[in-house]
Amino acid sequence: MNSKIRCPWCVKSEIEQEYHDTEWGVPLHDDPKLFEFVILDGFQAGLSWKIVLNKRESFRKALYNFDAEILATLGENQVDIWMQDTGIVRNRLKLQGVIKNAKAYLSVKQEFGTFDRYIWSFTGGKTIDNNWVDHKHIPTESAEAVAMSKDMKKRGFIFCGPTICYAFMQAAGMVNDHLATCFRYTEVKR
Repeated sequence: MNSKIRCPWCVKSEIEQEYHDTEWGVPLHDDPKLFEFVILDGFQAGLSWKIVLNKRESFRKALYNFDAEILATLGENQVDIWMQDTGIVRNRLKLQGVIKNAKAYLSVKQEFGTFDRYIWSFTGGKTIDNNWVDHKHIPTESAEAVAMSKDMKKRGFIFCGPTICYAFMQAAGMVNDHLATCFRYTEVKR
């Protein structure tokens, strides 16, 4: 780890720092990657992000590299197989959610043309640049996240409450919640 000023949440481990320095908060417009973030943020609920990051490669392997076309065709037999995989988070409801969310994601893509167009509509297609100086002031949800959550649930997504949606928005660069003192703040700012 080096001496750059970073957001305090990422300085405890190399994997969190690497994720912070290269992915977190970067505006993301790639449908498959956005879907991966939807799934991973759902698994993170109730756990630390470090746990999910440490299992990310195992998730990619077990979940067919987050291929929604494949995941949407799977059923309870696959959930039973996943429940035996010690490399991933073995939570039956969350694993069932992978299949439900894949179906909802494909439906959204069919309706909107891209998942990107749908998901970014909640911020008007732009990153919301915040200007936080203390991580204690960063909210866990926003009006946009509440609206996103409500609409996603209506479309059949699960594990998409306002807090999970806000974490997704942070990860996908829909909100820039790097602290203003963090070296990444201006790098990801549009």
